Amino acid sequence: MSEPRTPVLYLSHGAPPLADDPIWTGQLAAWSKDLPRPRAILMVSAHWEEAPLTLGATTTVPLVYDFGGFPQHYYEVRYRAPGAPDLAARVRGLVHSAATPVHDAPARGLDHGAYVPLVEMFPEADVPVLQMSMPTLDPTALLEIGRKLAPLRDEGVLIVGSGFFTHNLRGMVGDPAGAPAAWSREFDDWGHHALDDGDIDALLDFEHRAPAAHAAHPYTEHFAPLFVTLGAGADELDTQRTVIDGFWHGLAKRSVQIG
Repeated sequence: MSEPRTPVLYLSHGAPPLADDPIWTGQLAAWSKDLPRPRAILMVSAHWEEAPLTLGATTTVPLVYDFGGFPQHYYEVRYRAPGAPDLAARVRGLVHSAATPVHDAPARGLDHGAYVPLVEMFPEADVPVLQMSMPTLDPTALLEIGRKLAPLRDEGVLIVGSGFFTHNLRGMVGDPAGAPAAWSREFDDWGHHALDDGDIDALLDFEHRAPAAHAAHPYTEHFAPLFVTLGAGADELDTQRTVIDGFWHGLAKRSVQIG
């Protein structure tokens, strides 16, 4: 019997204080328990834009604490997952072309868009992890990269696009459970329906079609990983479902699974 195909995820990763939110951490932990155990994880985080496409460390190196102004204990988090050199070689083989060169950053550890959710989902840090940069924010180009990565799903690799479904730090509310602004609710509702309808064209053109798109994403890096996810799951979009929804400090934490 063949091994079941690994799903592909887009998740809203939260900031370091996510670790203090018992509801969201519980949701992430429950989600991981429902997934087949992956052989390796490929993370595409909103917090690593680098061109050409670049692969992070394939050995266990220190995390990247790419944030400031938080209490000291957030800088003391450790996540010593094994590296994934075989996965790095496989990713290179799938995406490398004259138009898509692949570089290496062997000293770059996981940033908070990668390790913050992984700490909750795979707390034992016993699954090899590779982080890959986003070489562009162009949705169509990221969709195509995702399509090229899709064969990894048949090899036990969990592909995770890690962003935030709405992301405007100036629009955050002080209370984690505080009521979201209209722009966050409207964009989240639009995106939810576009995903459920499988309307890839609308999602690709979200900056023009979505209500309050500029307020929800003044800079689009946190929505961009969704397109890698959609590309990797392109032949199973009818299985797309929301696993986590709601809001955190007014930002939509919608997270979805395909497959």
